[in-house]
Amino acid sequence: MFLPTLLQQATAEQQERFFTPAWNLEIIGSYAQTEMGHGTHLRGLETTATYDPETQEFVLNSPTVTSIKWWPGGLGKTSNYAIVVAQLYTKGKCYGLHTFIVPIREIGTHKPFPGITVGDIGPKFGYEEMDNGYLRMNNYRIPRENMLMKYAQVKPDGTYVKPVSNKLTYGTMVFIRSVLVGEAGQYLAKACTIAIRYSAVRHQSEIKPGEPEPQILDFQTQQYKLFPLLATAYAFYFVGAYIKETYHRINEGIDQGDLSELPELHALTAGLKAYTTWTASSGIEVCRMACGGHGYSHSSGIPNIYVTFTPACTFEGENSVMMLQTARFLMKSYDQVCSGKLLCGLVSYLNDLPRQRIQPQQVAAAWPTVLDVSSPDDLTEAYKLRAARLVEIAAKALQAEMIHRKSKEVAWNLTSIDLVRASEAHCHYVIVKLFSEKLSTIQDKSIQAVLRNLCLLYSLYGISQKAGDFLQESILTDSQIVQVHQRIKELLMVIRPDAVALVDAFDFQDVSLGSVLGCYDGNVYENLFEWAKKSPLNKNEVHTSFYKYLKPLQSTQSKL
Repeated sequence: MFLPTLLQQATAEQQERFFTPAWNLEIIGSYAQTEMGHGTHLRGLETTATYDPETQEFVLNSPTVTSIKWWPGGLGKTSNYAIVVAQLYTKGKCYGLHTFIVPIREIGTHKPFPGITVGDIGPKFGYEEMDNGYLRMNNYRIPRENMLMKYAQVKPDGTYVKPVSNKLTYGTMVFIRSVLVGEAGQYLAKACTIAIRYSAVRHQSEIKPGEPEPQILDFQTQQYKLFPLLATAYAFYFVGAYIKETYHRINEGIDQGDLSELPELHALTAGLKAYTTWTASSGIEVCRMACGGHGYSHSSGIPNIYVTFTPACTFEGENSVMMLQTARFLMKSYDQVCSGKLLCGLVSYLNDLPRQRIQPQQVAAAWPTVLDVSSPDDLTEAYKLRAARLVEIAAKALQAEMIHRKSKEVAWNLTSIDLVRASEAHCHYVIVKLFSEKLSTIQDKSIQAVLRNLCLLYSLYGISQKAGDFLQESILTDSQIVQVHQRIKELLMVIRPDAVALVDAFDFQDVSLGSVLGCYDGNVYENLFEWAKKSPLNKNEVHTSFYKYLKPLQSTQSKL
């Protein structure tokens, strides 16, 4: 996050002064935003940067224990600089959060500067190789020029020059959230690769008595666990690529002064970050359990994948709060539609609301009697109707609460379950839509056919898991849901011959997977035995500890 922030928020002069040395590793930087007492709620951050016009310096302080910067990666032992997010005060007024580049350790000796207290926060659930750190500042002074001033500025006399949009300050978080969407697909793809390769090697039980034990990948239950996750990994891969491309396109527009698409980008990256990380985290655990007992061993590689990725559900914004940020954008979009404004972008489906008024009987009348479960377009339409309906339900629930409550904030809290549900439906629709649209861009018809099956499985599986939404809102009928379940079972058989090739296509090297079960050569059992022999407990003969600990115990027992 350090380098992207310099690129996005530093002036040309600041980039020359800080980015070039950072690129050459003369400066090793960390991004210090989260505090012990506040993370996702950015407005609650307590670190202060108070401008002193007499010395033309900012005075940085951590005024409380809860204001100590907590969790920044690389801060504990490695970094000598930090980009610090702090509340800016000048001329007696607070102007909210701004970013400052702060030297924290002396180059050459790596000793913390006076006024700086810095260290490592200690062991975590996983990700032990990262020295997540803490940072406390006590009347620590930095030059005025160390405030990143591409957008907002403080003049030498303390005059504040506001940015075109306050959201520009959060550009780094939007960038990281866009990256996390792609990483969700990558980590899930790794887990799927291990589980599917292992399932093609492992033979167990019998389908017919007396016949050889089949590969466990031939069992329908195993396919039902793994193939929808495989389809999800591909879906997230395509969505991640789309978000990355969209981010860079909109960022170029911002540099030209066009901020029109920034609100939707902020809402989309927040919601998709939450949706994909939740899904990938739970999917990785399903892959581990699909490997049976060996999945519990570190040799499988999946425990490491899980503990490395699952923090993504909370960093760069706790997921429920991220969904509520998306919901805020959806509610604004709904209000705009109701006032007669036409929407653009991925929320344009809400334009149909005034015409449809989304009455259940009207939806049923507009929807085809026979759902083509082999049509990505039909399935995308179903997801669109679900998203529109749940957005309207949330909006009306919010309006109803506001009638009975004096505070809009209280009404928002009492409607938050409906709001998160609407955001999830919106994100699910976006992923189905983007996956479906990607198919037409694939020139090789044989590859397109395989990916079409994955797209169908992803879409149909999602309907089966959220069947209540589609039934309750009369988007699909009971018989259509039966069709969905039947088509899923058919797709499992169709995808089975291509399953191993589909995970091989991710092209993970063995060193990247770190898995005995998922190694490319398929020699699971030989490699597993070699891995076990290398255990630290097997490096020394046991007789020494036997005579020291076990022999006396046995002697005592024999006397008794």
